[in-house]
Formats: sequence, C-alpha cells, structure tokens
Amino acid sequence: MDGNDPLYSIGDLARRTGLTVKTIRFYADTGLVPPTDRTPAGYRRYDVRALARLDLVRTLRELGLDLPAIRRVLEREASLHEVAAAHAEALEVQIRTLRLRRAVLLAVAQRSSSPEEMRLMHKLAKLSDVERRRLVHDFIDETFGGLDANPEFVAMLRSAMPELPDEPRPEQVEAWVELGELVQDPDFRAAVRRMAEHQAAERADGDRGGLHVALTGTVRSVIGGALAAGVAPGSADASPVVDALTAAYAETFERPDDAALRRWLLTRLETANDQRAERYWQLLAVINGWPVQESLREVFEWFTEALRTRLAEC
Repeated sequence: MDGNDPLYSIGDLARRTGLTVKTIRFYADTGLVPPTDRTPAGYRRYDVRALARLDLVRTLRELGLDLPAIRRVLEREASLHEVAAAHAEALEVQIRTLRLRRAVLLAVAQRSSSPEEMRLMHKLAKLSDVERRRLVHDFIDETFGGLDANPEFVAMLRSAMPELPDEPRPEQVEAWVELGELVQDPDFRAAVRRMAEHQAAERADGDRGGLHVALTGTVRSVIGGALAAGVAPGSADASPVVDALTAAYAETFERPDDAALRRWLLTRLETANDQRAERYWQLLAVINGWPVQESLREVFEWFTEALRTRLAEC
C-alpha cells in the first residue's frame, strides 16, 4: 500500500456506498472486505481498493448472489462470468416458479377455490415437465398396457403431452389441474381400459379401426343436420338418418347392414361415448394452446339414443 493513499473509516464507506455501518462491519468480520489498516485505537481503515471490493460485493448482493458465491469470485476460485451464468440460470428457475405461483393465485381468485383446492392446484401446477409427462404416461400404461389396441391412437396419446408454458394463463393452470385429477381418477381409468379392451377385441376380429375416423365426418354432418332440423332421436323422422349412417358403416367395413351390425355399432358407441374422454382432449388443447375442437358429445349421444330406439323396435 502506498503511504500516500487516503484511508477511509467505516462511516466514510457507508456514506460512499449507501451501505450501513453494521453491514460493512459484517463483511469485514467474515473476511469478504477486510480492513486495510487500523488506527492505534483499533478503528478499521480502508483504502480505495477495499472500497472497490466493497462496491463489488454490494453489487453482487443486489443481484442476489449468496456470500459463498461472492467469496469464490473475490478469491478467484471462480470467474465472475461463471458465477453470473450459474446465478442467471437459478434466477430463471425462480422466475418461472413465481410466474406459476401467480397463475395459481389468479386461478384461485377467479374460481373462489377452497383451501384444499388451492393446495391441490399448487401441488399439481408445480410439477416439472418431466413429472407431468410421467403422470400421463402412467395413465396410458395402465389403461392400454398389455393390449393390442389401435397402435396409431396409442402413439398419438403418447405424443400429445401437457406442456405448461413458462408463464401460464390461469385457465391453463386450471386445465392442467383438472387433467391431473382426471388421469388419476380410478373410474375414468377403468372406463378407458374398457375402451382399450374393445379396441383390442375389434383388432383381433380383423376390424380396421382407423376407418372409424374417416366416418366421423359423415356422422357429424348427417346428425348435425338432424339436430339443426330439430329431429328427436326417438322419433320416426330419425329412422332415415340412422339408416343412412348404418349403410355408410356397412359399406366401409364390408359388412351387411343388419341387426348384428347395428348391435355392434351400439356397443361401440356406448363403450366409447364417455364425455370425460372428450374432456381429456379439450383440457390438453387449453394447456398447450391448441385450438379446442368442436364437441361431438351431442352428436354421438343423439346417434346412440336413435340407434338404441331402432334396435328396440326390431
């Protein structure tokens, strides 16, 4: 140290840096900013290098670095850019967490949730992307595992995972919480398992399951027209609508349009027409920001009732 360098008291440093005397004394006692010298009476004195060191400590603390990290920088055990990069990454995680908590609180405020609902929302919302995928994959494994169901459909299920954005909207948090509850519901799992078993049985009988997808547009169009016209499924006016649709199924699957086909079709409709299955895809669309597809619930409920009525008349 140059004997001509000015020395500052703790009070001088406090005025220059805006830190309290107590804080500067703490940094001195922990060795982060040791005094340059002491007066004969034992009072601490600091030179310009200590002042610069103190200013760096203050800046790093304001950026949120903890004292061990600051010590590594000061003692050159780690470079400043390495510590800054690690801290920036940690801050990014904290920011995502805070955004998620904000979304949960907004969702709670909007739906007047109970304390128990709020705890559940927070528990499910704070799951990581990997944990969310694991929850859905566990659901798929239990419902479709060990069965030769439609492989294209199972592959689509596994590829369509819930992906909450870094800053989710309250409705996305709500949708994820509802989806998380749904895939853990034993009754829903049992219902989907029955659907999967029905798919597997159809495949064993040589049924070309993918053709059902091609018929969905026909069903939507024909029954949509009946609904628009106010045709009740149990009325006589529903008969030609049912006849047109069973004829389309018979042609597609190269089967006779008889009572056996209609019983097969009714069984399939009753097994597959669980509104929770449609809700699953609606919730997934909200979470991932996809367009929510038009509901087919009313269409297939009409078809099921109309077909049941026609079979009862046979």
